[in-house]
Amino acid sequence: MERLPTPAGGQQADIPDASPAPACTATATISEQGIVTGWSEGARELLGYTPTQIVGHPAARLLADDTGEQARRKTAGRERFSGQVALLHRDGHRLLRNLLAHRRTPQGPQPAEWLVVSAVAAVSASPRTPDSQALREWVFSQSPCILAVFDTDLRLVTANTGMESALLLPEEQMRGLRLPEITPGPASEEAETKMRRALETGQTQHMQAYLHPTGVSTQRGWSTSLAPLKDPGGAVRAVCLAAHHRQQEHLARQRMLLLNDAGARIGTTSDIQRTVQELADVAVPRLADFAAVDLLDAPRRGGEPARLPATGPITMHRTALHTTPDNHTSHTSHTSHTSHTSHTSHTGYDGHDGDTHPASPPAPGEKILYPAQSPVAQCLAQGHGALYEADDPALTRWAANDPTAAWTRQQGTHSVMVVPLRAHGTTLGVALFARSHRPEPFEADDLWLAEELTAQTAVHLHNAHRHAREHTTTMTLQRSLLPQKLPDQGALDIATRYLPAGSKAGVGGDWFDVIPLSGARVALVVGDVVGHGIRASATMGRVRTAVRTLADVDLPPDELLTYLDDLVIHLAADEGGGAEGTTETAAGIGTTCLYAVYDPVTRHCTIARAGHPPPAVVTPDGNVRFLNVPAGPPLGLGGLPFETLETQLPEGSLLTLYTDGLLETRDHDIDEGLDKMFQALARPAHNLDTVCDRILTTMLTHRPDDDIALLIARTRALNTNQIATFNLPSHPAIVAQARQHTTTQLTTWHLTDTTFTTELIVSELVTNAIRYGHPPIQLRLIHHNHTLTTEVSDTSNTTPHMRRARTYDEGGRGLLLIGQLAQRWGTRHTPTGKTVWTEQTLTPT
Repeated sequence: MERLPTPAGGQQADIPDASPAPACTATATISEQGIVTGWSEGARELLGYTPTQIVGHPAARLLADDTGEQARRKTAGRERFSGQVALLHRDGHRLLRNLLAHRRTPQGPQPAEWLVVSAVAAVSASPRTPDSQALREWVFSQSPCILAVFDTDLRLVTANTGMESALLLPEEQMRGLRLPEITPGPASEEAETKMRRALETGQTQHMQAYLHPTGVSTQRGWSTSLAPLKDPGGAVRAVCLAAHHRQQEHLARQRMLLLNDAGARIGTTSDIQRTVQELADVAVPRLADFAAVDLLDAPRRGGEPARLPATGPITMHRTALHTTPDNHTSHTSHTSHTSHTSHTSHTGYDGHDGDTHPASPPAPGEKILYPAQSPVAQCLAQGHGALYEADDPALTRWAANDPTAAWTRQQGTHSVMVVPLRAHGTTLGVALFARSHRPEPFEADDLWLAEELTAQTAVHLHNAHRHAREHTTTMTLQRSLLPQKLPDQGALDIATRYLPAGSKAGVGGDWFDVIPLSGARVALVVGDVVGHGIRASATMGRVRTAVRTLADVDLPPDELLTYLDDLVIHLAADEGGGAEGTTETAAGIGTTCLYAVYDPVTRHCTIARAGHPPPAVVTPDGNVRFLNVPAGPPLGLGGLPFETLETQLPEGSLLTLYTDGLLETRDHDIDEGLDKMFQALARPAHNLDTVCDRILTTMLTHRPDDDIALLIARTRALNTNQIATFNLPSHPAIVAQARQHTTTQLTTWHLTDTTFTTELIVSELVTNAIRYGHPPIQLRLIHHNHTLTTEVSDTSNTTPHMRRARTYDEGGRGLLLIGQLAQRWGTRHTPTGKTVWTEQTLTPT
């Protein structure tokens, strides 16, 4: 080692600083090769060298003996050095100085170097700085956490044991230095700025940055505040640096923020795969570097999740995966909509045995077989999460024996969490979290956070399973309550469509119906029950059944709606207005309905509506218009009458009935929807199914938010040669003439096989009309659609009733006989009286 000349006499002496030096710091920078690269004015004052005399020379020239060489060896591989070193002044005398050296991390292409600092002289007390004892008393009385006191020149006067342990330096090594010299970095510069502001303003300053020892991560630092210290007169005499550890508080806050964020990001839809992918996306990178979710089974829509086997290996389905971009695999953020071929994973090395590339975890869509003793199987069996370090025997054994776990050792994973997904006592799957790039291992609080996240996800999965089951049940119920096939009738050509809602609300209570009536007439019904789900479907079934029952009585449309309105009111009263007082549970209150009756003999259509949109009609000439049906109130409100519209429809007219879901879509407003529907109806089409599909494709671009029921009917008219009408006088002798008219007409229609039966029916009906009714009496025969209808009308409102005659009764057997001879019979009332009718089914020849 090169030495500078010694003083005369050959003696080296330690010469203490006798006179106070200016308040400055000796600073030098030294390269990793030991060459001086920087020299301050304070260093010149301390050792006598000017920058031109020392910069570029070995720093060993500044060392007085082997203590310096030992200090230099101690810095090897370290980030900082502190201690007493014997230095050699330029004039040859030795100086024992406390040195503090920091290894500065290179910025960009610059090489690393050491920053060496030393106070030129001990800080001498000035008239402005009180003695240390007084300062300590003020710190203890005025500061919440005493760490260090700096004088008005911002140099350390005293530090407590907390400051020493925080920065891993004794007080004597730090005394006389400024904070940036004790612990270089942006936080120290900010702290010194705030200390100066505290001295100037007399107000406490706070910092969000962290102070930390050299070479230690900022995540293990200290949150700092700076308070001015005042004498009894209120004058600021010094500043106190107070700090406390914020790492745990910071981590707790971050965990709560993540948990709060997860509440908004997990479970945004009822899709199971998307929900578990949202869990993985939330966890990476804020909790883990790797997250995967495996479910016990991929259940069919509406099915129950698979049961956890009692013993043995467990087969699961990888459903979600998310890794940080730095991981070796390329499975970053697989979305739930990615399609994968399902197969059991057998290798952990990129699909090639013996490959030296890092192992890849199973991708979404793959089946995974977990051994019975694997951490996953144990976690599911125990029902709670577990933490594993890299050297944990269970994790090591699993990675060594199971190819699907090889990624845990190939990618540098050092900490793993395995957490089950459980909800309402049912195990749905498992979530795996791992850290490889982040140096901190998982802690107990991380496991708690992971369990909270998986619990949230499991609840959403359970609800999704339940929603799928309820949706399937509701759809099954809804489909069973709608007409399974259209009835055989000859008055109308009919096409229908039912489209369930695509929203979370579920299937609603829309329905349609086609009901054959007497006299070749047909009733058309379209309705909409308030609400969605099973309850709405069940209510729809009750209302539809009531409509069919009232239709069998052959009530006019306005009267039918009046009776239906009363029924809904009674249903609501029986249920107390709903269990929760909502319209969805009020037994159908607010239900809308449109009821139309079409008569192919007269081509008259009678329509009434209860809160329902009016029907549209397209005449054979292509004119499209709404029928101006008087608007009645929705069912269940009561108090207001229903009115009818009677109109005559030309043969070949299109009558369109629908529910409001067709018009109330998010794509357009109602007016625009009506225009689109009119345009679709105006285009000619021979097939009614084509018209239905055209309307739906024109007006909808996606699944509707509400159910849609659509019914389109093309009117027919019976030819005059299919109808025979006879006006009869009210006299008993006319019965024989009525039978003769019947025989003649049946011969004309080539229905002689039914002559005997029909004569008996006509004889009984005309006799009853003469005996119990009032003239005029009319006989009408209708031959349509393989059916023979016989009608006898009179002006009496007395309704005949079937009864069983006693042994000696002369009457009472006529209607009993009719009931045996005809397939159906009944009575319908008209504004001028009644009509008793029968129907006989004809066998096609």
